[in-house]
Amino acid sequence: MALVKMKPLLEAAEKENRAVGAFSVGNMEMVMGAVRAAEETNTPIILQIAEKRLLSSPLELMAPMMVSAAQRAKVDIAVHLDHGLTIECVKAALSFGFTSVMMDCSLLPLEGNIEKTKEVAALAAETGATVEAELGVVGGNEGDTAEHKILCTDPAAASRFIRETGIDALAVAIGNAHGNYPVLPELRFDILEEIDRVTDVPLVLHGGTGITDDMFRRAISLGIRKINIATASFDALAKAAKAYGGGVDTPDYFALSAACAEAVYENVKRHILVFNNR
Repeated sequence: MALVKMKPLLEAAEKENRAVGAFSVGNMEMVMGAVRAAEETNTPIILQIAEKRLLSSPLELMAPMMVSAAQRAKVDIAVHLDHGLTIECVKAALSFGFTSVMMDCSLLPLEGNIEKTKEVAALAAETGATVEAELGVVGGNEGDTAEHKILCTDPAAASRFIRETGIDALAVAIGNAHGNYPVLPELRFDILEEIDRVTDVPLVLHGGTGITDDMFRRAISLGIRKINIATASFDALAKAAKAYGGGVDTPDYFALSAACAEAVYENVKRHILVFNNR
């Protein structure tokens, strides 16, 4: 199939009452594992990387690999900048051929979030890239040490935000958080239902690691069309590397690489099957 924009993937998911998995990657093995799972399940996915991850996974190395993998895949794949923090990073991602971008201005007051998001939307329009933004504050942290308190998305503000920015997808805060949950979160499905009622763009759930299958399915029934999975894949790879290193006397790079790719493949495949809502 091909490298595609994210918007049509989300629109197809809306018609089929499912969500598209957006899987964060940080190296070749993660890309290989995610693409293999997508091809085996014949399901489009999104490959993504957050700006905070670029310290260990430089964009100039990751971007060409992600774009090339999508172009060569047997299923449609969008390539997305997750949680961009600077206009410069958004511009760089677009120049590498990313088909979707998100600049996270959710910690700004509403007016500031609107203005910055409009600026990103104008940049994305030059290449036709899909634009995601966040309103409210998703808890936890995205690759830094700062812990953000959850601030649930206000449905009325969401309606205005979408209207004034022209975004294609909205990430909502309904009790979800980045990273591993210390306890099972209590998602505010009542708020999600109201947001879905008053908005007309696909909704996005960040912080998917640790949410139960039943919670995923209920969120999908209430308008969630993109679900981000990052920590679960990074943890799966790290555990596979540890298990491999502890199980052999003479470590072999190629066997280690295969074990890491396999672990990511298994994690991505499991989530795809849940998100397909079948």
